[in-house]
Amino acid sequence: MANPAKSGKEVQTKGELLLPREAALQLRISFPTIKQWIYAGKIRSVRTPGGHHRIPQSEIDRFLFRARGHAAEDRDHLMRQVSGRNQLVGRIEEVRISGLMAEVILSIGGQRITSIITSRSAREMQLKPGQTAAALIKATEVMILRV
Repeated sequence: MANPAKSGKEVQTKGELLLPREAALQLRISFPTIKQWIYAGKIRSVRTPGGHHRIPQSEIDRFLFRARGHAAEDRDHLMRQVSGRNQLVGRIEEVRISGLMAEVILSIGGQRITSIITSRSAREMQLKPGQTAAALIKATEVMILRV
């Protein structure tokens, strides 16, 4: 088993381990930024026997809902131009398509949100587990946006 990174904390390795470059792509940050986060202990990683860092998918999930720009202007630019204000970004856990409807389950900051959408919409967006998506919550409706 790999040793925990410098932080000294035990890292939960539930799920897949990602290369820092893959983690940066999912979080939509630069490779140098993810390396800085690892060295500063902001994001936990495990080290391979060769000393390389690997980041658990659970760590990426922890950051997904927070990594969409630091300023309001950045967040507005990154999110779709939709009238809904309650947009939560997470990772698709499961997509179940049955007949005309599809059930999409998102993991957002350790919580799960379920949305029922048409199967055609799920197919057109090519929704698959592991992808980043946003839940747009408007009144009693929860819509899914592929991010």
